Amino acid sequence: MIRHDYAFPLRVDVGAGQVARAPYPEHVNQLVHQLLLTSPGERVNLPTFGCGLRRLVFAPQSDALVATVTMQVQQALATWLADQVHLERVDVLAGSDPSNGLDEGTLLVTVTYTLVETQTLSTLAVQVS
Repeated sequence: MIRHDYAFPLRVDVGAGQVARAPYPEHVNQLVHQLLLTSPGERVNLPTFGCGLRRLVFAPQSDALVATVTMQVQQALATWLADQVHLERVDVLAGSDPSNGLDEGTLLVTVTYTLVETQTLSTLAVQVS
């Protein structure tokens, strides 16, 4: 059975006349993306949902920031999506290092995870500036 879930952002599929759907791997990828870019307190009914990466963009970029972002991403995924993904690794690059090609004040967060349901490996990179 091929599983489909609601697509994000929520929209109507005009051709089908119903809410747009996404294949399960794409849906989980969208969930991870939402989790990373949502700040805690942003959702009224889920006030602790989110990772809060956007607020860290203005923090002094250092090894401590990289460690903080890594820990926050790991904790958010373990709290909200542990039943759907098994986290393999989190890589964080900060724009303070000129060798990585990022502008100052930019974070690049790459999350590698295994889908629990299908046991397939996926990677999502999110750039926040």
